[in-house]
Amino acid sequence: MFNDCIIMAGGSGTRLWPASNTGTPKQFLAVPGASAGDSRGGDSSGGRSFFDLALERALALIDREGDGRVIIIAGQSHVPCITRAVAKLGPRDAARILLIPEPAARNTAPAIVCGAVYAERALGGNRSILTLTSDHIIRPLEVFQVDAAAAAAFAREDTLVVFGIPPRAPETGYGYIETAGPAEIPGSTADAPGPVVFRVAAFREKPDRPTAERFLAERRFYWNSGMFAFSSRFILEEFRRSAPGVLGPFEGLRVPGEGAWRTEAGLRILADWPGLEEAYGTVTPISFDYAIAERCRRTVMVAAGFEWYDVGSWDEYARLSGDAAGVVYRSGVENCFTDSDIPVALCGVQDLIVVVRSGRDGSPPAVLIAKRGETQRVRDIVEQIKVSGRTELL
Repeated sequence: MFNDCIIMAGGSGTRLWPASNTGTPKQFLAVPGASAGDSRGGDSSGGRSFFDLALERALALIDREGDGRVIIIAGQSHVPCITRAVAKLGPRDAARILLIPEPAARNTAPAIVCGAVYAERALGGNRSILTLTSDHIIRPLEVFQVDAAAAAAFAREDTLVVFGIPPRAPETGYGYIETAGPAEIPGSTADAPGPVVFRVAAFREKPDRPTAERFLAERRFYWNSGMFAFSSRFILEEFRRSAPGVLGPFEGLRVPGEGAWRTEAGLRILADWPGLEEAYGTVTPISFDYAIAERCRRTVMVAAGFEWYDVGSWDEYARLSGDAAGVVYRSGVENCFTDSDIPVALCGVQDLIVVVRSGRDGSPPAVLIAKRGETQRVRDIVEQIKVSGRTELL
């Protein structure tokens, strides 16, 4: 299907603080709302992390008969978590995976350039590439594979592809995609038309509430999933045209030799790519949406047939979990959710979300107590912690 998948696994995931922190960010937390063997909605997470399921998706979408690779771009602090995740795979799957640790966090455009430059130069030729987020819920996998096949067909035709999510509510926390007319999938037939695909008219910023309500009513706007497909040659040319300050620092990188790699628990980790640190030190930090997607002249959107959840707050996490995590004792409690790694007792309270991390795993101890419906305010707490200088709490 695709030659390669790039998994973007950086970020600290502070919207789910304190469970998510610098050492164990959101993508390495357990996916909420499913137990082993649970088949509701095609979910089979069985207690695995968001990142575990992203790996599963990537391995299902690369060319297994050829030289398909899963290229993980992540921060240095994430290497232990990624190594543990890959160690759970069989050796044939692990052999398909490469990890490129970023010297510094520079947003999604440099991460994608780094992966695309490596794929084209080290793996050879014009590669079809799918970029995946590492902290979302996507189910069922079989439907995602069908939609991804349509994206791959467009990617091979020098077109940028984005996956759009049919909006379920007038959400103000997501960017939107404005669609134009329908687009025909290359190679499709009337007997097997495939997913619904539209030409993209524009990418829209996160709207205010009235604008989001209008977007929902007009039925031609979709949530931006942040997942894209393209060919390596096409996307690097788009960077040369629209964002030379992002591509430029990576242009002079040579293919890393065998001595540049180390192997840990079956995972190949790029330990020394000459020039990479300098590239990250000078590159323009910018998102892929701003650098490329909003400026690309050949863009289509695959309307997702799969379920998609960003799980961007404890309210959403609690809704998907449906019950408490950890040992919880209750008396006179109504509509409360608890996620704790030590026993917690609640008495005579309602509409609370309580998150406790004891620090026994080596991370700093911290407690969050929030009213249901107000957990978006966690971002304010995180900012206060930064201002106070107590960044060890993050």
